[in-house]
Parts: sequence; structure tokens; C-alpha cells
Amino acid sequence: MPFRSILLGLWLVVMAQCWAVPAGAQVVRLRSEVCYATAPASLPDDAAAVASLRFDCTAPPPYSAYRDGWVWLKLRDPGALAQMPAGWRLLVDQARFDRMATLVVASDGTVHHVALTPRTIGERWAPGGMLRIAVEPAGAQVRAVYLGFRRLDNLSLMRKLSAASAASAMRLDHKWLGLMGVFAGAILSAFAYNLLIYTGQRLVFQRWYLVWSTLALAYGFSWTNMLALAVPGFAGPLAVSADYLLVAGLIAAGNMFFLAVIEEGVLPRWLTRCGWSVAGLDVALGLAASGGWMASPIVLDRLLNLAFVLSALCLGTGVLIAILGRSRVVWFYLAGWTPVLLVFALRVGRNFGVLVQDDAIDMATFAALAFESVALSLASADRFRLLGKQRDVAEQARKLVEIESETFRRAAQTDFLTGLGNRAAFQTALRGLCDDPARTPFMLLLIDVDHLKDINDRLGHDGGDMLLEAVGRGLAEAALGLGAVSRIGGDEFAILLPGGEGEQFCIQRALEELQGCTLTHAGRSWALSLSIGSARFPEDAQSPEVLVKNADLALYQAKQLGRRRLQEYTPPLRAQLDSRRIFIQEAAQGIERGEFSLHYQPIVDLHSGVSGSYEALLRWQHPVHGVMTPAIFGEMLNERKTGLSVQEHVLDMALAALRDHPCLLPRLSVNLTAAQLDGSHAASRLLARLRDHGVAPGRLCVEVTEDVVLDRTIDETAKALGLLHDAGVSVALDDFGTGYASMIHLKHLPFDVLKIDRSFTLGLFEDDGQSEEIIRAIVGLGHGLRKQVVAEGVETQAQRVRLAEMGCQLGQGYLFARPAPIEALAAALTEPFAA
Repeated sequence: MPFRSILLGLWLVVMAQCWAVPAGAQVVRLRSEVCYATAPASLPDDAAAVASLRFDCTAPPPYSAYRDGWVWLKLRDPGALAQMPAGWRLLVDQARFDRMATLVVASDGTVHHVALTPRTIGERWAPGGMLRIAVEPAGAQVRAVYLGFRRLDNLSLMRKLSAASAASAMRLDHKWLGLMGVFAGAILSAFAYNLLIYTGQRLVFQRWYLVWSTLALAYGFSWTNMLALAVPGFAGPLAVSADYLLVAGLIAAGNMFFLAVIEEGVLPRWLTRCGWSVAGLDVALGLAASGGWMASPIVLDRLLNLAFVLSALCLGTGVLIAILGRSRVVWFYLAGWTPVLLVFALRVGRNFGVLVQDDAIDMATFAALAFESVALSLASADRFRLLGKQRDVAEQARKLVEIESETFRRAAQTDFLTGLGNRAAFQTALRGLCDDPARTPFMLLLIDVDHLKDINDRLGHDGGDMLLEAVGRGLAEAALGLGAVSRIGGDEFAILLPGGEGEQFCIQRALEELQGCTLTHAGRSWALSLSIGSARFPEDAQSPEVLVKNADLALYQAKQLGRRRLQEYTPPLRAQLDSRRIFIQEAAQGIERGEFSLHYQPIVDLHSGVSGSYEALLRWQHPVHGVMTPAIFGEMLNERKTGLSVQEHVLDMALAALRDHPCLLPRLSVNLTAAQLDGSHAASRLLARLRDHGVAPGRLCVEVTEDVVLDRTIDETAKALGLLHDAGVSVALDDFGTGYASMIHLKHLPFDVLKIDRSFTLGLFEDDGQSEEIIRAIVGLGHGLRKQVVAEGVETQAQRVRLAEMGCQLGQGYLFARPAPIEALAAALTEPFAA
């Protein structure tokens, strides 16, 4: 198909050349038969003055010699006009000038003088982009012919100059009129047909085709002077200026049509950008050439032609890529546009002086455009419409795929239980907010449902699921529709809340109202408890990772402070984390250097003052900070690796002390973590170590806090405590009353001792009796369950007496002794503590 189109284009050129009037008696080409002279603008355009000029027949003068003055052309041999009859026509190529003068000197000395300006061209135009001067004397009677231009654009842009008899000029006019009639009919038919299709289909490539058709019609009528029939005087310099702009727009629209008509995805993005850029360059240079801005006319003309070559190269590359990409549309494009591209290439060659300067290529141009309009519009427009339908079907399929993809994406980013976003959705939303160029402030809240494991044990997993669904609904309502709520783990939720302090205050108040809500399932109720940590962007962090870490630090602090609260991130929390990291790094070396030691505090009978057991308390003799208690470095002990190593070292030191001081330490309490009680195998290891040290199990008391009881690994912890208890090891629940350990834990876990937290002892006489009532209740509970009760933090005799009166049997605190090394303990404890 493209080869046939090329042959057709060549045939059009040949036919146009045959159609043009042959050189001879009727038409004589004169452009190469002239001599040149220049003169200042003040020179009068009369025969005497012009004849006195010095003409050069070897080469045209440089543009600088006549840019602001006259350039005169003189026919070298008037004998070339010998066959011209009276009334012949001088045909001059249109150009831009300030004034044009024609002087024909007859053999009898008479002068035929015609002067034109852009405003006085009148009817002296001819079809085919020519100006026409009627000359009365016959060619044989002409002695000299002068043609002058004042302020001409450039001689090289005035490409045609010929003489024709009146009959030949008329025949040439008729051929141009006939050609342009066919051209106009084809363009207008194509325009109307494609306008109808455009109205129905709204395809982009058809819109560009309509633009191209409009510009092609306007360019054809302007270039050939047909527009002067409707707009008198629209010829000569005015038409030349319009031609530059119209042909540039024509080429640019052709580029855009090609980019739009080829199937989506066939052309690479870089080529599309190249096409847009070249089209923009065409229009910019067309504007510059039309207005005569920035450079000389010849430079602008050459640049514009080079831009046309770039457009052709861009289109050629696109055609090749489209063919290789198995495009179907590209063949229809080639069928209609190859002749047009071919003749425009011939025009560029003629403009650069490679081809002959006559009407053949110009006629072929508009014949090709007419063919393109008929062939492409009538034969291919319907195909384009069908292709448009196919593209619509493909677009519908693509949208369907997008909908399905979006459905799968939503499923992949939705929590199946609560219907909220999952961790993937949370990560996407978080990164989108952090990467927003506007850097809109927002708050991140990380939320843990407290004691979910215990709730599952009490209410069953369906009850736990009901709780999570209720929490999800509550958090969504608390977010006020402004925040994105996600479930990012089993009992973990997150809220991303854009906005300022007002929105943040509202959600904090809503979360406070959510705390303590009673949830009922299968006739059993549970009070909701949420631990919440928050951090703000960009105040608290500049990146998603750091923001999550800071919010997690705040969440951890909320748990440490007793849960059921919202804790905001503050820089000291980061300092604590940094200290924890440093202590973790230094702890391993501290073990090797023997910096850790145990201090011992007696547990005393409040009535007799006799001490029957002790608690081992850890101290770190730090090389920089001195002696430190777990209140300073205790966070490090929760670290799974290093913290466990320190705890195991503590246990080794305690067992060694029990072995080496059986009389001084008849019974010793040691704090253990959940990591040391992670199942029956952990209990077996501890019992084996007791045997290795030769220590009876009854001499050891294992203390655990409520955090250990409420840990997610409670089942494994219960197994370990059960085995130890059965082997004779006592089990104590430390800091009782400060957390959320429930009666069910006292029922199912083998506790022998309840240790009242020191905060209640210290508040015994200071809080309107509230601490006393709590202590009295714990003592009564311990007695009822046949467990020993130990009051921690006994510092005054009054506290001792009141505790004893309430039935508390044992106590420990500074009243009796401060924690001390084993050596100091041996020297101090020679008598019972005074009653």
C-alpha cells in the first residue's frame, strides 16, 4: 500500500509537469536570465536612473546590499522575448517588499512603467501565487526590461520570473482555477464528512484532522491567491506573511494527527514528546517568519524548512515504529499521507534550490492534498470510525480490568474482619501523606487493644472477634470521617488524621469516651481498654519510618504507665530509647567485667520482726554512671537477647548465693521475665539449674509482675509456673493492684504470694483512706485464697503497725533495711528487727 501511494504521488508530479505550459514561444522562464544592481531607497524608479546603475550578471548581490534599499533585476538578453505578442504578461513570484516597480523600455524609447505597493496590488495578481504585469509592446520591440524591489525579503525567496502570452497566461489561470476548484471541493467534502463523524464519535485524531483540513484549505487559497477573490488585495506581501503561518500550522497539525491516530501504547513516550516539540517549533518559527522577527527573512525561511524536515524525520521514525509494533492504522495513514509528504519534500528541495523553479511542484502539492482529502476521508474515515469503535471496546475492556484490579487492590488492602484498611493500606496512606509536597500536618495514632488474649480466654475467639469489630467501628466513628483507620495487626489499629489541633482534640476526646465502654457477648461483659500512642508530622518526624517508631515509643510508654490511656510522643521518649540502645550495647561487656551484682532486702514478719526470706535486687556498677538500679536501665531488660542474658546472669548469681549462704539466705525471691518462663522446657531448665547448684526448690521464690501475667504468651507462662510450683518453687505476683490482673488469674495461676505495690503503702495515711481500703481488700483476698501477703515500701513504724493491724503478715522496706550486698547483709543481720 505505501509503495502504491508513492507511485501515485510521483504520477501526480509528472502529470502536473505535463499540465504546466511548456517553455517556448508562449511561456519563457526568465529567473536565471537576469543581471543585478542595488541602489539606495531614495533612487527614483524611472528608466534613466535605473539604466545608469551598474549591473552584475555573475551573481546576485548580498542581502545586506539591498536590505534597506532597492535591488533591480535587468533582463540580460531581451531577445528571449522575441516571440511574445503584444499584450504579453510578466509573471513575478510573490514576495514581501515595500515597493515594486516594472520598467519595460521599447525600441522607440517609450517606457512602460508600473509601480506597486502592498496596498495597491489590486487586480495585478494571478492564480498560482504570482503577480501579473501586462506589457503592451510586443517582445520583438522590447529593448530593456527592469524589475525592481525596495526592501525585498530576499532575492532567493523570489523564485519564479517568467513571460507568457495573454492566451498562455489565461490557460495557466484556468488550470489553476480548475485545480483549486477540485482542491476546495475535496477539502470541503472531507471537512463536512469528518465533521459529521467527529460530532458522533469525538475522536481526538478526527479533531486534529479537522484542524489540518481547515489549515490546508486556508493555505491553499492564500498561497494561490484564490482568497483575493473574496478579500480584495489579499495577495503579494500580505499573502506571503499568511502563508508562513498557515504552512507551519499545517505541518504541526499533521504531526499531531499522526500522534493521535496511532493506537495507544504503540509509539514510545519519547517520540510523542518529540512530535509535540517539533510541532511547537513549527508554529513558533511560522510566527517568527510571518512577522519577520528575530532574524532575516532568508534565515527564518531556512529554519522553517529545516523544522519541516525534522517533522518528516519524526513522522518517518513514528511510522517505522508503528509498523514494527503491528499497528493497523499506520497503513491507512501511509495510504492518504504519503503523496502529501512526498510533494512537501519536493517543495523543500525546490526551496533549497535543488529542483527547478516552476509551477509543476506547486500544482502537484495541491493535487496531492486534494487526493489526500478524497482518499483519506472518503476511503479511510469510515475505517477510522470502526477503529474508533474498536478503541472504545478496548477502552471499555481496559476500564473493566481497572475496576477488577481496583477491586482486588481493595481486597488486598482491606482487613477481612473489620472492613478497615489493613497494614498494606496503612503503609500506602502513610507514605502518601508524608510524600505530599504540601506537607500537610497530620497525626498518627497507634492503638493496642489491652488484654485481648485474656478476652479470648474468657469470651472465646468469637467474643474477641466481636470486640475487634466493635473497636474498629468505634475508631472509625472517632475519626469523624476525616482520618484513615486501619487494623495493622491482631490487636493493633492505626489512625492517620490530617488537620490541626482542632481535629486532633476532637479525636482525642472521642477516644477518651471510647475507653471503658462495656461490651457484652454471650451474656458476659468486658470493659474496653485501649493503649494509644500518638506522634505528629512533621513536628515529631520527617519520614514515615521515624514517625511510626515515635508513635510506637509513645504507645509503649502508655503501657508502662498502666495502659488505658493516650500518650503523646515527646523528645524524652526518644532519649529513653537511645539510652536503652546504649545500655543494651554495654550490658554484654558489663556481664563479662562483673559489673552486675545483687543486693538483698529482707522480707520481715511485721509482728515478730524475724526475717525468713529475702528479695534479690539487681544493681549495675556502671563505669560512667556509677551504681544504677533497674529504675534507670530496666528498659534494657525487656530486650529479647541482651536483656535475657542479663536476667539469666541474675538467676545464676542468685542460685550461687543460695548455694554459698544457706544460713544467711534461707529463702530468696528472684524476679523473672516472660522470656524466662516461655513454656515447660524453661521450667525444666530452671529446675535442672537448681539441682546443679544443690539448692532445694523450696528455697527459691519466683516473682512475676502483672505484665508477665497479661502477656500474649500467658499459656506458656502458666505451664512453666505450674511445673515450678509442683516442684516446690514458690510463685509470687509482684506489684499487685497496679495493673489489670483479674480474679481469673489468681484462680488459674499457682500464686503463693501476693505483693502489695509500694504505692499503696506510701499512701496509707495520705489519700483519705483509699489506699488503706485497697490494702485491706488485698489482704482479705489473700487470706481467703490462702496466700501470703507482703506489703512493699514499708518505711515508717506507723505503716508497719497499721499493716499488722489489718492482718498483713509480711513486709519489706527501708524501715527494716535498704538493699545491700551479701557481705553487708552478713554483718547487719545478727538480731531480729525490733517490733
